Amino acid sequence: MRAAVLRSPVPAGTSYSTAKPLVLEELVAPEPRAGELGVRIVYSSLCHSDLSVVDGSRIRPLRMALGHEAVGRVLTLGEGVSDVRVGDHVVLVFVPSCGSCRACAAGRPALCHRAAVVNGSGDLLHGEALLKTAGGERINHHLGVSAFADYAVVARESAVVIDDDVPDAVAAMFGCAVLTGAGAVRNTAAVQPGQSVVIFGLGAVGLSAVMAATLAEASAVIAIDPNAAKHQLALDCGASTVGTPDDAARLVAEAAGDGVDVAIEAVGSAAVLASCLDLITRGGAVVSVGLPHPSAKLVVPALQFAGAGKRLLGSYMGDAVPGRDIPLYLGYWREGKLPVELLHSDTRPLAEINEGLDDLAAGRVVRRLFQA
Repeated sequence: MRAAVLRSPVPAGTSYSTAKPLVLEELVAPEPRAGELGVRIVYSSLCHSDLSVVDGSRIRPLRMALGHEAVGRVLTLGEGVSDVRVGDHVVLVFVPSCGSCRACAAGRPALCHRAAVVNGSGDLLHGEALLKTAGGERINHHLGVSAFADYAVVARESAVVIDDDVPDAVAAMFGCAVLTGAGAVRNTAAVQPGQSVVIFGLGAVGLSAVMAATLAEASAVIAIDPNAAKHQLALDCGASTVGTPDDAARLVAEAAGDGVDVAIEAVGSAAVLASCLDLITRGGAVVSVGLPHPSAKLVVPALQFAGAGKRLLGSYMGDAVPGRDIPLYLGYWREGKLPVELLHSDTRPLAEINEGLDDLAAGRVVRRLFQA
């Protein structure tokens, strides 16, 4: 099998197409163990979370085969897997919930304690890492998926079976972008009809939040990004108003007077997160979706919480229950209410993955898909 392996980080601002931090390596194709699946990857999708591992702002144990969002077909079944068939169409998700820890028992599988441990160590839910070079060198898994490859072994819990007729280029974006962005609106913030929403950051996650806020019948959906090239796409996704960060306060005042009901931060910036608290009304909520650098600190006036009833909510993977939410969101897509295909910038061969990092960092693409 081939997989794109990161052996050491490369600082942000580097030309990734020149430095080539991701190298397509030949690895030994592992067989699935009990509770696992072997999956042929059809398309993988490049996300800012991958870029943050490459530039070192998201710490992961290297050497690692990257990629965490993909669609594929089941090739082989491990012992004990009886609810999936060879040939099934599957979306892969990056939190393989165990079903029995505190978070899973509380109905919040995106916060699974066991998944957090194994995702952090580069292992799989049902055992240690399987990926190895021909010489026996261990290669860590990325979030239980390692999708920048032509094949992956994943925990059964990392796969959601979907209908055969869903186009692969659409399905590929549901495992992270749609789950995270739409889930931040529907699950974390629980946006209601008539409420107003501002969304900072118009990558695939932020644009998925725009779609979901529109679907929720928000009275105003204000989309903010410094890259004006993304503004028309946000309007196509359902935004009522678009602008740059310099426009945000004015647009919020025009749309919602003393502040919006919900602000969604999908940038990964502590400064933007702090500014969101100033843009919500009394009793409003800020949803933190982006992943700031681990060293970033948030400093805000404490009185905003008890004094004005404002809420700061963390949202990991959109507080999703993947087996419930992916079929639900696909249903909305079929009805034309969640036009996920708009997020698809283009498709390239996996050999161009480093060029893809450059284009993503520069804001030239939203979701680029790769075919091994």
